[in-house]
Amino acid sequence: MENNNNMHDIFSKSVRAGKRTYFFDVKETKAGEYYITLTESKKRLNGENGKFFYEKHKLFLYKEDFEKFADGLTQVIDYIKEHQEVEEHVSQPYEEKTDNDQD
Repeated sequence: MENNNNMHDIFSKSVRAGKRTYFFDVKETKAGEYYITLTESKKRLNGENGKFFYEKHKLFLYKEDFEKFADGLTQVIDYIKEHQEVEEHVSQPYEEKTDNDQD
């Protein structure tokens, strides 16, 4: 977790999804305002030294945007469900191509 004097951790939920882990964290500012950080963490192999590291991407979502964000997310999920069959259990996880992969 981040160590920043301007915020306090309130609640966390992690979701493992194949090679990714998603972290949903509720944080609080010194002013008492809640916000959410969404973090995607992927385990990667460093080609230079052969060691693993975690690549992270973070999104900050503030309370004034919660409803719009939730509405947009619901709309795109509903669209995908309507236009494409969604499998509950994927037998082989999606593999992202890296710069080293050949087509």
